[in-house]
Amino acid sequence: MVKEKPGSTRIYDEDGFRRRAACICVRSESENEVLLVTSSRQPDHWIVPGGGVEPEEEPRTTAIREVEEEAGVIGKLGRCLGVFEVRNDERKHRTEVFVMVVTEELPEWEDSRNIGRQRKWFTLDEALKQLSLHKPVQLTYLESLRPRVT
Repeated sequence: MVKEKPGSTRIYDEDGFRRRAACICVRSESENEVLLVTSSRQPDHWIVPGGGVEPEEEPRTTAIREVEEEAGVIGKLGRCLGVFEVRNDERKHRTEVFVMVVTEELPEWEDSRNIGRQRKWFTLDEALKQLSLHKPVQLTYLESLRPRVT
């Protein structure tokens, strides 16, 4: 299913969930530093870059495009951490989340010019703390980066 919104097209799966993709951007393979961006709605909140899948677009392509638009970084897309579901009174979406090792930080990018979006590197623990304050659903993305202790 496709719904038009000014400036974008929203794609929905067979269950009525909006399809999204996002990237956990890391500085290196050690995955101990994570890049977050300021929220477009609340510039004092830090979030994981991501957005809606466009028509005929694969989630991997969406993740790469959204990271360049929102965070101004380019990198090597790695593994998929999974599909994370949100269902509440306001939203119903499924986000496929990937890991990207950043290889280039652009001095200027689309959202920095258009809406003044900022980016910042955080240790994994600092990023977890930031997301726990304002974006708990994205907290689960980062928690899946941590090695599981058995």
